[in-house]
Amino acid sequence: MDQFLLQIFATINQIPHGKVSTYGDIAKFSGYPGYARHVGKALGKLPKDSTLPWFRVINSQGKISLKGPDFIRQSQALIAEGIAVSPEGKVALKQFRWQP
Repeated sequence: MDQFLLQIFATINQIPHGKVSTYGDIAKFSGYPGYARHVGKALGKLPKDSTLPWFRVINSQGKISLKGPDFIRQSQALIAEGIAVSPEGKVALKQFRWQP
């Protein structure tokens, strides 16, 4: 695995239960500012059984970017951690954003 992926996954693994982060924040905290899209692409390639808390990563507007069954899966995982998610997939970043 390359250094970028190792760093991104290590950062995502630090997001605490009940908190979210954005693709851009993960890129920045990992030392790759401006690589938000690459974070999304890396998460899109995770195996279904991954233990990485991928579902805690949302877009900069505080919304779930996924569609269909994946949207439902991410929304349910966040709600299970006590994170309020609107029917449109919006999360209150002011309340739930992780700041390391």
